[in-house]
Amino acid sequence: MTSKNFKRYTITSALPYANGPLHIGHLAGCYIPSDIYVRFLRLLEKDVLYVCGSDEHGVAITIKARKEGKTPQEVVDFYHGLMKESFEKFGISFDHYSRTSAKIHHETAQGFFKDLYEKGEFLEQRNDQYFDEEAGQFLADRYIEGTCPKCGFEHAYGDQCEKCGSSLSPSDLINPRSKLSGRTPVLRETKHWFLDLARYQNFLKKWILEDHAADWKNNVLGQCRSWLEAGDGLQARSMTRDLDWGIQVPLQDAEGKVLYVWFDAPIGYISSTKEWAATHGKDWRPYWQSEDSKLVHFIGKDNIVFHCIIFPAILKTHGGYVLPDNVPANEFLNLEGEKISTSRNWAVWLHEYLEEFPGKEDVLRYVLTANAPETKDNDFSWKDFQARNNSELVAIYGNFLNRAVVLTHKYYEGKIPQKGELTGYDREVLETLADFPAKIAASVERYRFREALGIMMDLARLGNKYLADTEPWKMIKTDEVRTATIMNIALNIAANLAIVSEPFLPFTAQKLYDLFGMKNSKWNQAGQADLLHAGESIGQLGLLFEKIEDEVVENQVQKLLKAKKMNDAANLPVTPMKEIITYDDFAKLDMRVVTILAAEKMPKSKKLLKLKIDAGVGERTVLSGVSEHFEPEYLVGKQVVMLINLAPRKMMGIDSEGMILMAEDKDGKLKLLQPHEATASGSIIS
Repeated sequence: MTSKNFKRYTITSALPYANGPLHIGHLAGCYIPSDIYVRFLRLLEKDVLYVCGSDEHGVAITIKARKEGKTPQEVVDFYHGLMKESFEKFGISFDHYSRTSAKIHHETAQGFFKDLYEKGEFLEQRNDQYFDEEAGQFLADRYIEGTCPKCGFEHAYGDQCEKCGSSLSPSDLINPRSKLSGRTPVLRETKHWFLDLARYQNFLKKWILEDHAADWKNNVLGQCRSWLEAGDGLQARSMTRDLDWGIQVPLQDAEGKVLYVWFDAPIGYISSTKEWAATHGKDWRPYWQSEDSKLVHFIGKDNIVFHCIIFPAILKTHGGYVLPDNVPANEFLNLEGEKISTSRNWAVWLHEYLEEFPGKEDVLRYVLTANAPETKDNDFSWKDFQARNNSELVAIYGNFLNRAVVLTHKYYEGKIPQKGELTGYDREVLETLADFPAKIAASVERYRFREALGIMMDLARLGNKYLADTEPWKMIKTDEVRTATIMNIALNIAANLAIVSEPFLPFTAQKLYDLFGMKNSKWNQAGQADLLHAGESIGQLGLLFEKIEDEVVENQVQKLLKAKKMNDAANLPVTPMKEIITYDDFAKLDMRVVTILAAEKMPKSKKLLKLKIDAGVGERTVLSGVSEHFEPEYLVGKQVVMLINLAPRKMMGIDSEGMILMAEDKDGKLKLLQPHEATASGSIIS
């Protein structure tokens, strides 16, 4: 870890795409870790700026807009508002949350591009790019889909395979197809501006693999090493795209060109800072351009290359900006054993969680931190969510606080009792208490938030054990002075717990601050045995955490399974078309609207119903295998479509004189084919 003393801290978390809601994978990846770190720094009274914003450009936005029949602006306006509100309700404590459609961001990103262009840093190249002839436009990376050449995944994008994580170029894909029309694209020549990353190869290798080898996470170093030590080294990468949605390339001969989203998105951290400074009467420059500022990017592993290689190269070339001191990227969080997928609706959405679990923000924060994918992919399950809440937050943390507060009101009318002479065990407990803040801080400073949370919970365990060992509910009967000492120590452990909990459980910590009358608490106060003083009153404490019942968890599991079933049904392959027939073949079919006069189940058959039909040309008897889909009484009086000139077929001793036509959907359910209004029986379908 770097030993330099920093005067201020600039903390960023990845800009979420404004093409869908936030889910637990986003939270576990970068937003909860960054919020823990920032809250810790604030408790240390550091000068810290925490910025983020919605990433509103890129192909993902335009694809979403096409799918929903909206304009890109309508899409980003909706999701920006939804994400911003969700962050606020969940307690992610950004100092400023901006958006890349803001004017100040367009100006800042274009300014960076102009600076690099005027310095001759771009390679202007003409090359062949995929073009969709039906849609009439060039295809950016994410408008192209095909088979990954490395793992065989059939839905890899033109820039990345989301299954194996490999970075790709559109030309790498096997059997490429346009996501606009589904057709195979053709190659056409176009012009773009490339950043020659090879120029930064030596600088980046030293800066990352030597200067930061000791303090960056292994997964980050490993991915950077795979780029920097590849046989052919870093390659030039296009910083522009042929699109009509995004930040226009600020050059005269660049009509129809926009900045590559990964050129403009990280610059969003800077423009967000500028916007914050303008609204607060501050100077933004020290947070980005002073060597005594520490810049930390919190991201997911899929963004490592952009934050560790491309963005630092841009900052280095521009000059005058600090480079990130650390990029503590997390791995992926899976859900119930499967990869989270927004397209398949296989996710726990934050805005829905906030509606369905009001007041339980800290429960989700706790579970996602305790199970954080810091070094490897991890899995979220609703059963684990329930178990951690019930056996840890309720049974350990909540139980300790409840016992300490209830006994204080029972024995001392809610006033903190006087501490008397200490026993050896008391001194041992207080010495242990004094060590907790430093241990937690050491883990947080190394970005080991799961470890830090575990230590914080050990303090709650210490409080529980102290009460269990000293048994004040028994001691009060024989030694009131000793009981007062026990309760004083227990309450001071609780007050310390409030401070060290704040980065992890901010809503809970605030309840405890209010309970104990603790205002403006700071980290350097934690570990003290006299945070609370004898004679001070404490408030009443309701249940900090409530037990989560099996029914609640089962409802969430069923909700996921329903989403999965609907998605699987929607993606079932359509039955291939039968062989081509001529019109003369079709003309032989006599299909008519008929009326069902009577219906009854056939004895000894699970599937067959016996139907009496008014075909307009006389009554017919039809045996139809629909008993598992329709009750007989439901069908009586219904008008349906029937093939009436089908040769009779004997079934269970009865001649079936025709066939009722029905549609079968993707989940195997039969649907009646009916006229939209009453029609005379015998009307011909033509």
